[in-house]
Amino acid sequence: MSDDWDAILFDLDGTLADSISLILRCYRHTMLIHLGYEPPDELWRKGIGTPLDVQLSAFARSDGEHIAMLETYRAFQDTIHDRVVQPFPGVAAGLAALARRGLATAVVTSKGRDMTRRTMRVCGFEDHFDIVVTADDVTRAKPDPEPVFIALERLGHPDPARVLFVGDAPMDVRAGRAAGVRTAAATWGAASAELLLREQPDFMFYRFDEVLGVLPARAA
Repeated sequence: MSDDWDAILFDLDGTLADSISLILRCYRHTMLIHLGYEPPDELWRKGIGTPLDVQLSAFARSDGEHIAMLETYRAFQDTIHDRVVQPFPGVAAGLAALARRGLATAVVTSKGRDMTRRTMRVCGFEDHFDIVVTADDVTRAKPDPEPVFIALERLGHPDPARVLFVGDAPMDVRAGRAAGVRTAAATWGAASAELLLREQPDFMFYRFDEVLGVLPARAA
């Protein structure tokens, strides 16, 4: 990484927090309860990063079922969240190193505010960020650039060209590009490196410590 960065934005699930197992378990449980079977994981994986209610709407057969699915998902998530979620390797040390460099940092997620805070607390980095933008702070979620624009505004309007957005989903890359910031794809999350490469991010990261430049960032 260059010393020229002013701020780094991170997606949460699949980028900082290893919560993919949690997400898939909640999805399978919800589908089994309401549909009577478990659709392929890939159908859910490709939507990870969008708000939960939007994802569930693709499976619900009525408004009432949509509401019931949300309740089922959230209730099950509440029972297993804290013992399943953990930070990805190197995240804690990496965030501490970023803080020592004086870089502004933000989380930009499509997760709701309360669960975002809970995930960050369980992972041990709730105090590591200057700004947290959640689904409750926006009217249009990623891949719309609004969440990124809000993060930039709250960070004091840094030059977008000096801001990097790191995320593990195609919609993170799209949102960052639309907002004018530079983008990096985190390949350890929900999406494959091949899928992320198609989005043409500015960088492809294969380990979290590459964000720090401990290893050279690999240009996409």
